[in-house]
Amino acid sequence: MSRPGYGGGDLPAVFPDWSPYQDLESAARAYLRDPDVALEALGGVLRGASVLGFTLERFVNEVNGVWQEVVVCDGSRLILWHGEDVPPTEGPPGSMTSSLRVVPVSTVTEVGCRRRLNRSDSGEIRVDSIDVYLLLTSLDEAPPSEEMAGAPRHDALRFGKTLDDGGAGQIARLEEFARLVASVVGRPLL
Repeated sequence: MSRPGYGGGDLPAVFPDWSPYQDLESAARAYLRDPDVALEALGGVLRGASVLGFTLERFVNEVNGVWQEVVVCDGSRLILWHGEDVPPTEGPPGSMTSSLRVVPVSTVTEVGCRRRLNRSDSGEIRVDSIDVYLLLTSLDEAPPSEEMAGAPRHDALRFGKTLDDGGAGQIARLEEFARLVASVVGRPLL
């Protein structure tokens, strides 16, 4: 099964699993379409800092093609790289954006993790999806909806994995990442 990609080639609808890889470079090379772009951008900010944990996301949408994201925690910062194909009407074939955002961990005010559990007939419980959010002190740049008009809304980073989108390994790795960030939030920086 594949989905049409920009530039004339088909992209697989199911991507390789990055969860068995404990180091960022191996995981990125296994999972991202553009690992060199991502690793170069992240390396320019990390500059030798230890990667304590990370999570990866990639999907294909009908409008912009491939969307990729890497989020790294080095203990004091969250470093987010995002790569996205440019729609054919907005640039030459094969064009993409590469964005970098650095968020100090000190600006994370809340970490939330919701797991959906499924109980089998034998009573065994398994996690079949996970949603994680990191609430930030910064305000969301999106225009307020009618029901929220006038009320500021805090920015949040959101991540999710399901058995169909990522599998059990990526669900576990995202939960591990959420626990890592939760463990450093509110602690004094050394």
